[in-house]
Amino acid sequence: MEYVDAIKEDINWLGFTWDDREYYASDYFGKLYDFAADLIKRGLAYVDDQSSETIAAQKGTPTQAGQHSPFRSRPVDENLDLFTRMNKGEFDEGTRVLRAKVDMTSPNMHMRDPIIYRIIKTAHHRTGNKWNVYPMYDFAHGQSDYFEGVTHSLCTLEFEVHRPLYDWFVDQLMTGDYRPRQIEFNRLNLTYTVMSKRLLLQLVNEGKVNGWDDPRMPTISGMRRRGYTPEAIRNFIGRIGYTKVEAINDIGLLEYAVREDLNTHTLRVFAVLNPLKVIITNYPEGKVEEVEIINNPEDESMGSRKVPFEREVYIEKEDFMENPPNKFFRLAPGTEVRLKGAYIIKCESFKKNRSTGEIEEVYCTYDPETRSGGKEANRKVKGTLHWVAAPHAIDVEVRLYDRLFIHEEPSGQKDRDFREFLNPESLKVITGKVEPSLKSAKSGDKFQFQRLGYFCVDYDSRPDALVFNQTVTLRDSGK
Repeated sequence: MEYVDAIKEDINWLGFTWDDREYYASDYFGKLYDFAADLIKRGLAYVDDQSSETIAAQKGTPTQAGQHSPFRSRPVDENLDLFTRMNKGEFDEGTRVLRAKVDMTSPNMHMRDPIIYRIIKTAHHRTGNKWNVYPMYDFAHGQSDYFEGVTHSLCTLEFEVHRPLYDWFVDQLMTGDYRPRQIEFNRLNLTYTVMSKRLLLQLVNEGKVNGWDDPRMPTISGMRRRGYTPEAIRNFIGRIGYTKVEAINDIGLLEYAVREDLNTHTLRVFAVLNPLKVIITNYPEGKVEEVEIINNPEDESMGSRKVPFEREVYIEKEDFMENPPNKFFRLAPGTEVRLKGAYIIKCESFKKNRSTGEIEEVYCTYDPETRSGGKEANRKVKGTLHWVAAPHAIDVEVRLYDRLFIHEEPSGQKDRDFREFLNPESLKVITGKVEPSLKSAKSGDKFQFQRLGYFCVDYDSRPDALVFNQTVTLRDSGK
């Protein structure tokens, strides 16, 4: 049920509903069993007592015909009796299977007397212990489509070689002109990740990621937790389209679609991820101002908000350099910058840590005539920095995500295990400082941290301990 519920949640979140049309293959276990019994009666199926290894060896190769099972000519009555007893639980798992009698000389290996039922003595999540035999995928697929009145059954390209078997089973089942048709298209492949459920399950089971909804995972639940939107994902799929050719899509296209969507409706807020304290020495101690910040320049209807400003603020460490190169338009000794929405400040001096040599504090003066929106606010400086007022800053956990793998095609390298290409820097956890308006942020809320990127509130958050996931940077990093 965990997987069923996850699929339903993901489909709903993507914006699709099925009303009362919810179908399960298990709805047809009775019909499928009766169809299998009918195949036996018509001499088109038989019970095989051989091991799976022996059956596989007898199938031959694509250029060499297979060998008939010694049980292929079993009488119908004996096959029916054994199949009935298989379902009653009289035999152990792996001791008998039911095979369709098709063509052991077919160049298509899937047509060489495929297994259609096997014994499994595990309770089913919907039917309990009613059944001890379960249909294989190839047997349940086309028949379920037929029972439901499906016209076109969409599969990925690896099922193209299964289509003759799909058609063969439908041929045996159909009673009129109606028949479903299987159509194949390319599966979704992305660079710097793996899309195989088998490989993703390995990552989950081995603790390489923190579950199926880890924000680094290419799952719908992972993308949702990271802050991707349904609209962005649908727009991305619309851009790449569907073809009959296997292709690997640049994950940068998906990230572009996410940026494009979030840009239109996210609140711009102040956050500092690598804080450096700036003290404005000529600003009155104890004075608190509120400066007005536009919430989203792309949407005037989102209005503006007030942000507190004081004598001590935090800026990003990367926004100050003691000996800057040419065209460094941020803060440096003797230079001026504007604090966004507030004043122009000038660096007068700074203090270093004696043991590490790191800059601990920067001392500036401000020009009180340059407040944004004032008469002198049009005085130009080349740099504008985001900031957070130190006394009002909220400490938050920030999870910075990079691509899960360091290779574009981690599962496509011969003689190399895909896990060798895991990116050890795919997750960094830091403590950042954000403006006080974010104190009321709730799980799933999305924001643009100005000049840094898009972030969303993770469901690990508590009211007194917010956690933000980095969704995507403001620009393509080019990796």
